[in-house]
Amino acid sequence: MAELATIARPYAEALFKASGSDLGGTSTWLDELAAVASNVQLQQFAGNPSVTASQTFDVIAGVVKATLPEAAKNFLRAVIDNGRISVLPEIASQFRALKNAKTGSSDATVYSAFALEGAALADLAGTLEKRFGRKLNLTVELEPDLIGGVRVVVGDEVLDTSVKARLEQMKVALIS
Repeated sequence: MAELATIARPYAEALFKASGSDLGGTSTWLDELAAVASNVQLQQFAGNPSVTASQTFDVIAGVVKATLPEAAKNFLRAVIDNGRISVLPEIASQFRALKNAKTGSSDATVYSAFALEGAALADLAGTLEKRFGRKLNLTVELEPDLIGGVRVVVGDEVLDTSVKARLEQMKVALIS
């Protein structure tokens, strides 16, 4: 949605410049705010004309798990005062893109049939970084339908080594 991207860009760029060397910390609290702001009920609450900006701020600050730093509170107040709660997920996305461009890394989602932790995740990360030629910020999501193996999505690239994909390839080969 181009409109959301256009609205979010100045917020993401300003926050990126203001973050300085604490990009990781800013990214953490911004992602949490974006997750809370993506809730449909919260957006309806914030859009209600009888609800004040301070009430919306109190609700969001109460839902967030961690204590927000002062910069996060100020940013959240600015977003709420300008009626841009619904844009927070896009702001977080653009901020992440700016952060990745600066650090030379990419976000990657690993879909796995089983939980990946510790050494297995570290080994997979090393292999994937060699394969894609850049540092990857891995997020693991469980997808039992894969049966086994993993499916990795990095931007518009997909690496599918799952059992499900191999079975589909065998099915196509047998049918044709």
